[in-house]
Amino acid sequence: MVTYIEAASAPYKNTGVIRLYTPEDFAAIKRACQVTARCLDELANRVKPGVTTDEIDRFVFEFGMDNNALPATLNYRGYTKSSCTSINHVVCHGIPNEKPLREGDVVNIDVTYIVDGWHGDSSRMYPVGEIKRAAERLLEVTYECLMRGIAAVKPGARTGAIGEAIQTFAEAERCSVVRDFCGHGVGRLFHDAPNILHYGRANEGPELREGMIFTIEPMINLGRPHVKVLADGWTAVTRDRSLSAQYEHTVGVTADGCEIFTLSPAGLDRPGLPT
Repeated sequence: MVTYIEAASAPYKNTGVIRLYTPEDFAAIKRACQVTARCLDELANRVKPGVTTDEIDRFVFEFGMDNNALPATLNYRGYTKSSCTSINHVVCHGIPNEKPLREGDVVNIDVTYIVDGWHGDSSRMYPVGEIKRAAERLLEVTYECLMRGIAAVKPGARTGAIGEAIQTFAEAERCSVVRDFCGHGVGRLFHDAPNILHYGRANEGPELREGMIFTIEPMINLGRPHVKVLADGWTAVTRDRSLSAQYEHTVGVTADGCEIFTLSPAGLDRPGLPT
């Protein structure tokens, strides 16, 4: 049974209940989300061959400090970086390091900032120099999956409608949807109920209600959907080493649809790709 509760009345931990936020809450989380979006905008000109993901991560930390925003991943469950940087066949949770990016790579940069206690969570794909058409197509398909998932959000629909929209399109494009990771409720907690699956059927899952806030963040592979987590306990990769891509927005359910809180102020939601 799904339980919904006004966010202000809910305990400060993930108990499985779904929080319903006020318009004032929407405005507060949007401020955090816009710091994240502006950081991702700034990275568009910084991702290039020869740059290390550690350099990118340091920029994310410094940008946060300059904007009174704390990187949520820093020291989260033992994670020591301010962002996740997932390259090529890395599906998610790639750890920044001193290895330079190479021409033709694609990298997902996932940033979450905490501003006044609210979490703004978003990620984008960045091409490193010139990339192959297969990689460019994967980025295009994945972004379209995200936007189709968002288009399914409205009061009265179920979370499964998001997953069905994503899965239907991805598989029609001969790509696969990762099952091992999902979107999630977000607000004053980094990860909260409900889980947002990126596959499924429209009549499955909790009902969407006005005031819900969550992320949609499909991970789409050129090959098979299966993943494995490396010995570091974080880095998830495709088992068949096929390319993987991900885009992520934080959204809030409104009276007649949804609002995307993490839209790029500069129109760079798809950096490096034709708009």
